[in-house]
Amino acid sequence: MEGYTFEKMWFDLKNGYQIYYTYVGNRYLLFKTAENCYTQKLLTESKKNPQPKSLMLTLKRVKEIFPYMEDIEFKVVTTDFD
Repeated sequence: MEGYTFEKMWFDLKNGYQIYYTYVGNRYLLFKTAENCYTQKLLTESKKNPQPKSLMLTLKRVKEIFPYMEDIEFKVVTTDFD
């Protein structure tokens, strides 16, 4: 996503967005769990490149992998109480 910076992604995560991205050939979902704590969930599995299904990441780690993220998409989390 051209023009999408880490600062914009951090702002989106802070405001409740879920970020979908590809990293090292796997598709992930990233969302904020708590202050300076983010959950990364594996959405695709590759038997040649096994990865943990869920990880807790700090903002520092998210910033480290950001330049290598591909196919970034984001969705807002909504709650329907009707």
